[in-house]
Amino acid sequence: MARLLQDLRPAPRRETYTWAIVRLTRPWFWPLGWAGAYIGAVLATGAWFPPAGTALDGVLALVVLGPLVWGAVLAVNDLHDLPSDRRNPRKATAPLVTGVLSAADIAQFGRVAAVAAIAVAVAVGPVFAVGTGLVLLLGWLYSAPPARLKARPGADVLVNAAVVGVLGPLAGWSLHRPVTDYPPMMVLLGLLVAAALYVPTTVMDVDADRVAGDATAAVRWTPYTCRLLGLALWIAAVAVWLACCHGEVLVARESWPVQDAMAPVLVVVYAAMTRRPSIPRMAVVALTFAIPALDFVVAVTGA
Repeated sequence: MARLLQDLRPAPRRETYTWAIVRLTRPWFWPLGWAGAYIGAVLATGAWFPPAGTALDGVLALVVLGPLVWGAVLAVNDLHDLPSDRRNPRKATAPLVTGVLSAADIAQFGRVAAVAAIAVAVAVGPVFAVGTGLVLLLGWLYSAPPARLKARPGADVLVNAAVVGVLGPLAGWSLHRPVTDYPPMMVLLGLLVAAALYVPTTVMDVDADRVAGDATAAVRWTPYTCRLLGLALWIAAVAVWLACCHGEVLVARESWPVQDAMAPVLVVVYAAMTRRPSIPRMAVVALTFAIPALDFVVAVTGA
């Protein structure tokens, strides 16, 4: 009878748990890693698609840069952000806040995701594995005490800019060429773009972070200052991007009409969307940036 009753238990709990794990990994963030890696790979190969014999490595890299790395890093983040998340309306439906997942559930998943990320990365190659390990380490330092770089203004910006803007594209590049050949200008561009996209996110949670005692950039520097800093970084990124295009630093092309037309649009869209930043609004900024980025890819591939 006990076995029969066990078999008759409703399935929704398992489905809720599975969906909570998926939400924990924030699938809407995966494209950040994928897009950067893709641009790095295209710049390394000069082709839209990976060369023959490298497709499997590319697929494995997508798995690492998507659910595995984000899952491992965000598990640590959610565990140590719980005090502020409980006070944050934006995080009201987070699995740990609602109790769908326990701290033990998240910790276990984080460990599994981290081990899986390293294992799959090793299958891709030693350089890719080292990069993956570095990202996981930075993710831990960002969220977990005693370092908790998230609560150290400047360090929080630099960590996110380095991971998303430098290590992401470099991961795609490393699949095809030595990391020592990676263009220094791409490092600068990546840092500027990623930092500009990150700074406004600290403004979204400023009230909850202040109450929880987390001295994030927005808490320490004020939201207004962060908005100005983000805009300055974005303008600098656009200026450097245009200079690279017209100076033929990364790729040669006679004219760049799309880049010239989009430059003021990028600045206006960023300024408008970051007045009251939110994830959807920052997504609009990223999608707008995708237009000149696609034009750049076209130039690199000679299409």
